[in-house]
Amino acid sequence: MVPVTEPAVFLTGFPGFLGSALLERVLARGDGPVACLVQPQYREVARQRAREITDGIDGVDAEAAIHLYEGDITEPDLGLGDDRNGLESVSELYHLAAVYDLGVDRELAEAVNVRGTEHVLEFATRLDVDRLHYVSTCYVSGRYDGVFTEAHLQEGQSFNNHYEETKYRAEVAVSERMAEGMPATVYRPAIVVGDSRTGETDKFDGPYYLLNMVLAQPSWLTAAFRFPDSSDTELNVVPRDFVVDAIAHLSASEETIGEVYQLCDPSPLPVSAFVDALADAAGHRTVTVPTAKPLARAVTGLLEHTALDLEPATLDYLDHPTRYACPATNRALAGSGLEVPPFESYADRLVDFVRQNPDVGDEPMV
Repeated sequence: MVPVTEPAVFLTGFPGFLGSALLERVLARGDGPVACLVQPQYREVARQRAREITDGIDGVDAEAAIHLYEGDITEPDLGLGDDRNGLESVSELYHLAAVYDLGVDRELAEAVNVRGTEHVLEFATRLDVDRLHYVSTCYVSGRYDGVFTEAHLQEGQSFNNHYEETKYRAEVAVSERMAEGMPATVYRPAIVVGDSRTGETDKFDGPYYLLNMVLAQPSWLTAAFRFPDSSDTELNVVPRDFVVDAIAHLSASEETIGEVYQLCDPSPLPVSAFVDALADAAGHRTVTVPTAKPLARAVTGLLEHTALDLEPATLDYLDHPTRYACPATNRALAGSGLEVPPFESYADRLVDFVRQNPDVGDEPMV
């Protein structure tokens, strides 16, 4: 059979952690070739990852299946210029590129998450794609006080950080285009950690700061913060493989066009139980220390650049008032066999990966 050379799918966010895994699923189900937007500084990384992905799929050639286009979502026309030629065949666009960093500064978050998404929307309109797939986050909720579902978005909420606020504004832009008739699906993952089977991840941030604090202390007595009135606070964590498998499944159906799906844990652990699960997996005994939030911020400031370094933005999730529900996702995934595994069932793999890969950092791919 002669391979098709014109790309049918366009994807941003490659060679990132989620983008790479989703690209593999798209190719495996025969929806390629895929055109991937790659920043120039990551072209060699992208080329190597493309080979690794296609080597694992029988009958798929890297150069025929994956087309790398140098560009940047922060630039008009995605920085493609004349390189846009050959993309007229694209019918589906997956937009995953974003700054996934709780401590990101406003200017960078604005440029990538908001203006970048606006540029992608314009690009999708010019290509007249049949469908846009947009990866948002559950944390467009900000500090919404209550249960946040797929039906919620513009609720007058405040935000913990620039990451949340700019992802919220980006999703608002997508929802406005959907209201105008753009065929699109929105996916909102909760906090994404490593693969539940291997523990693999490409960045130690978010909950990994809590894990690193555990590992940096003596195993016989490890201290953890607990804020007043935060006993009901949940930490909603999902493994990468669930997120990618769910997006792959939902994106394959035309019935999901026009919908929003929260890819969250329907039964998340409270923060204290989450820390205990990490500690148990690491073989540590923990004691919870009641601490006022201002004091915790001061302590983390003093511990900066030490083994106990904790990103200050992480503290806001130890008393986060929002709980997440996913009724639309539950209905759409019913019968698929896809469900979020209990965190305790794979915490040991996350811990093992951290211990075996100390050189993995917390910097976003930007």
